[in-house]
Amino acid sequence: MMDDEATIDLDRRLGARIKALRQTRDLTLDQLAQRSGVSRAMISRVERGESSPTATLLDRICTGLGIVLSALFRDEHQAGPLARHAEQPVWTDPASGYVRRNVSPAGTGSGVEIVEVEMPMGARVLLDAPRGGFRLDQQIWVLAGEIVITVGGREHSLCAGDCLAMLLDGPIAFQNPGEGPARYAVVLTAADSRGGRPT
Repeated sequence: MMDDEATIDLDRRLGARIKALRQTRDLTLDQLAQRSGVSRAMISRVERGESSPTATLLDRICTGLGIVLSALFRDEHQAGPLARHAEQPVWTDPASGYVRRNVSPAGTGSGVEIVEVEMPMGARVLLDAPRGGFRLDQQIWVLAGEIVITVGGREHSLCAGDCLAMLLDGPIAFQNPGEGPARYAVVLTAADSRGGRPT
């Protein structure tokens, strides 16, 4: 678990990244609020690093920006074909305690991304932002423990070694019903409505 100083620093970097992405897309705070369903005031607090946003909130903001969640955590300064474990960006959801690690190297131009997630016992995360701007193909490979994924109105119970492929075009919920932490890899490819890759 990160200490308070590290959390504050990460919140500031996340906020600066969101603001830069919003400005690159020539979106005002009001426009992003309308597109994401997140209030203007909350987006402003996040951009100033005054809030520790949850996974659900970040997912909605990312959808409004037309990007995948992992794009927020890419370190473009570490661009290259190799991402050392110690240099991979790590973030902890303050609501659920789940920890996500961006495994894939940044800046390679590849349409494939790998994220590793560790979810505490009993944790649940709901990502419910509308996904009209792009399609997100995901495969979830459980490395340890068990996880229940609800997508498209169907519930899937996965144990270590199981892999679920899905097209993410609506809400998705992750829950750890086990007696210990669950660890899984998310392999994803994303394309916008024109066939391009969300940045």
